[in-house]
Amino acid sequence: MTTYAHRTLLLALSVATLATTVTAAAPVARADAPGTNGPALTWRPCAEPGGLSGQECAQLPVPLDYRDPDGPQIGLAVTRVRSERPAARRGTLLVIPGGPGESGLRRLKAEGPALRKAMAGAYDLISFDPRGLGGSTRAGCALDAADRHLVALRSWPGPDGEIAANAARSRRIAEACRRHGGAVLRSFSTANEVRDIDRLRRALGEEKLSAWAHSYGTYVGSVYAQKYPRHTDRWVLDSVDDPDPSRVGRGWLANMAAGADDRFPDFAAWAADPARDSEGLRLARRPGDVRPLFLALAAKLDREPKESSTPGVPLTGNRLRQALQNALESDGLFAEVGRLVRQAQDPAAVPVLPAAVAGPMPDQDAAVVMATVCNDVRWPAPSVPAHRRAVTADRVRHPLTAGMPVNITPCNFWKAPAERPTRMTADGPSNILMVQNRRDPYTPYSGALKMRRSLGDRARLVTLEHGGHGAYLSHGTACGDRTVTAFLTTGRRPQTDTRCTD
Repeated sequence: MTTYAHRTLLLALSVATLATTVTAAAPVARADAPGTNGPALTWRPCAEPGGLSGQECAQLPVPLDYRDPDGPQIGLAVTRVRSERPAARRGTLLVIPGGPGESGLRRLKAEGPALRKAMAGAYDLISFDPRGLGGSTRAGCALDAADRHLVALRSWPGPDGEIAANAARSRRIAEACRRHGGAVLRSFSTANEVRDIDRLRRALGEEKLSAWAHSYGTYVGSVYAQKYPRHTDRWVLDSVDDPDPSRVGRGWLANMAAGADDRFPDFAAWAADPARDSEGLRLARRPGDVRPLFLALAAKLDREPKESSTPGVPLTGNRLRQALQNALESDGLFAEVGRLVRQAQDPAAVPVLPAAVAGPMPDQDAAVVMATVCNDVRWPAPSVPAHRRAVTADRVRHPLTAGMPVNITPCNFWKAPAERPTRMTADGPSNILMVQNRRDPYTPYSGALKMRRSLGDRARLVTLEHGGHGAYLSHGTACGDRTVTAFLTTGRRPQTDTRCTD
């Protein structure tokens, strides 16, 4: 759920428009090519300075509602980079973005150079902005700015665990989305993203696609493999979501409490390392002292928020907790939260808030990250007493996340989804490779194990003894990178589940 810094409502991502935005009020005309099974794509050069040479972009028309395929069409922004070695090309590799709320165009721009080098011409590389993102058709909820801060969209309880304000805000957000989002917002779902991917496959003229799916994209990719197994070639699921069809987005959010606990020791070891002395960021003499220090500071900021460098946006306990959640994604972000802790401790310092917690998200970005998870599965009824009990218990078990992962959300007030979630099964070709960090704060290892059990002999799991979110070509290991590259380029896959330590 790349940076919301990868992330959205579940993982905090700020989406940039890399192609012309098509508004909800301007459906895209059908562009079916005579004699084909799918729409035609008109490619244009769109390479940017410092980006991938030869990059092309297009708009893919897709039905607003697949029950009415000849009705109104909306547009998806698509990008590709052709193989530089046509003789070595074996197909198309689709990069499926995460989130919900991650732009595929941005992801391919960021990961494309390393991916192109690793693939050595074996594939055309392609990605897309899902509905509601970047250069694709968008929709908004007309939310007040105060309701678009990440610490508002995520339901962090009050300082004493009270959730009445969360319930009122969640109801307000859901009602605004119902009034202003319309049919376009209702169409943002995993089921439609999967259908859009198959429409893209047909537009490309490919019988099969290979894929590298990341984070929430692993759920999209696994649903595609379940629905269209004949059209999957070599399928990589990287940082894998829990597939439980009764919970989906609700389960992903709840799992983040355990994910933070799994990952925090890595931050604690960093923050107690004597190497931090020279940076002024050593928070404690021993790793075991970092957690109580952090919890005590957050509790103090609950009682006494501190004025920050962002006017009107104080550093609260919840903003500190959210900053930690974001930083757990990557070791490279630890200094950001370490510096914030130091500034919060210093009476003379004015804390500088990380961008993800300093200001409101754009309305359309906030809308898409909510709508996708809310449209995917029915959430429990919005009972304040039941959620208050859940929050109280979770605050005791997982104080780092303070009850946020089980709190009431706009999805609890959402209209019931139009479709049931897909159950993953072992039916289908054995062509899936899963790669997972052991200490992932956003898609915890326990959820990946559930996916592995669901897929049975269709999949193999490569476990990386590593922390952070994202494995292949990012925060993983050389062993993991070699294994994934070999699978995509040669088809070699471990015969059994395996573990990487380097």
